Amino acid sequence: MAKTPGQPKMKHELGLLDGTMLVAGSMIGSGIFIVSADITRNVGSAGWLIAVWLITGFMTLTAAVSYGELSAMFPKAGGQYVYLKEAYNKLVAFLYGWSFFAVIQTGTIAAVGVAFSKFTAYLIPAVSEDNILFSTMIGILHFTISAAQCVSIVVIVLLTFINTKGVQSGKIIQNIFTITKLLSLFGLIVFGFWAFKSDIWHANWSHAWDMHKLNADGSIGSLTIATAMGAIAASMVGSIFSSDSWNNVTFIAGEMNNPKRNIGLSLFLGTLIVTVIYVSANVMYTGVLSLHDIATADKDRVAVAASHVIFGNIGTYVIAVMIMISTFGCNNGLIMAGARVYYTMAKDGLFFKKTGTLNKNAVPEFGLWIQAVVAAILCMSGKYGDLLDMISFVVVIFYVLTIFGIYILRVKRPDAERPYKAFGYPVLPAIYMIMGIAFCILLIIYKPNFTWPGLIIVLIGIPIYYIANRNSKNEDQTDLVS
Repeated sequence: MAKTPGQPKMKHELGLLDGTMLVAGSMIGSGIFIVSADITRNVGSAGWLIAVWLITGFMTLTAAVSYGELSAMFPKAGGQYVYLKEAYNKLVAFLYGWSFFAVIQTGTIAAVGVAFSKFTAYLIPAVSEDNILFSTMIGILHFTISAAQCVSIVVIVLLTFINTKGVQSGKIIQNIFTITKLLSLFGLIVFGFWAFKSDIWHANWSHAWDMHKLNADGSIGSLTIATAMGAIAASMVGSIFSSDSWNNVTFIAGEMNNPKRNIGLSLFLGTLIVTVIYVSANVMYTGVLSLHDIATADKDRVAVAASHVIFGNIGTYVIAVMIMISTFGCNNGLIMAGARVYYTMAKDGLFFKKTGTLNKNAVPEFGLWIQAVVAAILCMSGKYGDLLDMISFVVVIFYVLTIFGIYILRVKRPDAERPYKAFGYPVLPAIYMIMGIAFCILLIIYKPNFTWPGLIIVLIGIPIYYIANRNSKNEDQTDLVS
């Protein structure tokens, strides 16, 4: 693809703190406040609830320190897309980029945006999802738009606009909101430990490792060893979603100071902070709520139930404000980082050509806006939650492929500069891959509805890749002739 002369270049304006806040801020959305209810229903015990979060935290930290080697080798915008291209080929990289654009990043932005609006409704009931602003029949489909969906779209558009004004604008919002939500979560955990109820703690932990299924009616279902493994895998869909997006900092490597050092450190520090907070929050939940209360929390809002115990009636509003802060900052990080992937794909001739240009503020404005459009469509569809469940399987597959790329590149490029080498190589990365593959296999067996639709989305990218690649070659030939 021909380069545009005189095009602005990305500015190295992000430091270690900014990278760490992007990792932590992109990870913490609304999941930690909600998904523990579903995990508890699946595993039925305090010990296994914490174990699921510990397993997820171990996998996340292991993946993060492994990515450190790749980020130091290829300190370029695009992150994971670049690593897959260098380790495998452009097709594998494109399938990741396509999935990223079609649902991984855009679907996450939509889900986080709607979570923001749902909890805003606690303070402003008029923006509730129950307030239907538009309703019509399209064929046999009933299409509606709620006030909550409109608010989520407005937030996405607002954050996209701010990020078109330069990386400094996005950085300021990211740091302020991430620090605020980290302190808020820390405060919730501390007050929660202060409000511990010894009888509840003892009841929850007296049979901490007796795994069983908690049914909605309060009955208990037994699990065989096989179904127990499936229950753990099903539980981890929620915890992995809550811990995802840690890799977003790799996408903005082109704007980091000393990326060979700071990307890897940001990955480690950010994932460590979030893992400690997530595990601590869940330990706190088991000290103030019974397992039944966790599993049957209204609309799965475990944090709301816990906050009500800790703070009384005002607790609902405390959590609503916390989640508004959390999701607003989370979406800023997702929006900021995502467009850098499309920018790098366009440079390879595999995405809309205009996406590969920077505006006067040295950011990929067109990529930011098309990302916002797709996220807004997913908000209006009301199907973003289903899409995220479907893609969880695919996300882990791409993580496994990327980490296996470390082994491939050690063979293909043994003499390449490696300022940082994957911690615990070859053992820890191998453990991650084994755990990731086991997770995917268990989902195929026990939760096929989480797997095949996600694979279909990825496979649709194959013909799109060949069409995009052919068009890119035709453009290059035209450029040579002219």
